[in-house]
Amino acid sequence: MRIISGKFKGRRFVPPSNISARPTTDFAREGLFNLLANRIDFEETNALDLFAGTGSISLELVSRECRNVTAIELNERHCAFIRKVCTDLKIENLLLIKSDALRFISKTRVKYDLIFADPPYDLAKLTEIPDLIFSNNLLSEKGLFVLEHSAKNNFAEHPNFAEHRNYGNVNFSFFEK
Repeated sequence: MRIISGKFKGRRFVPPSNISARPTTDFAREGLFNLLANRIDFEETNALDLFAGTGSISLELVSRECRNVTAIELNERHCAFIRKVCTDLKIENLLLIKSDALRFISKTRVKYDLIFADPPYDLAKLTEIPDLIFSNNLLSEKGLFVLEHSAKNNFAEHPNFAEHRNYGNVNFSFFEK
């Protein structure tokens, strides 16, 4: 896992072998962040990373000087890895919360400028996540929600759907208010 750009550009981290997360590929992350760089001002952004896994998206956001990043991850081994990387890099603007992402969505009252979700592709409630984000009003007025998913999911009919991009086997659907 490497950080693509920003103040930690080029830093590499090897997640331990006991991590079961499927990190977003470097190729897909690079494409995603090229798109995001043209849409948002990272320094003014409060971001939420749901299903953080290895923390690759959270760390990329921090590296690009996001104001605040909240990472939600349920697996303790994954959390321990993210904590270690944050300690090694002396990161202070990443809040890691060990929680079920779907439960967090229903409990939090914080609004975010950017929300990224990378649930397990076989998650039973994956298709419900956009509705949960919007019904719980988690996105700021001009915010952006990005959902990573497999090719078998199609969100084009969702009322908040904005666009779809794919990078190899990685698919991103973008949603706006």
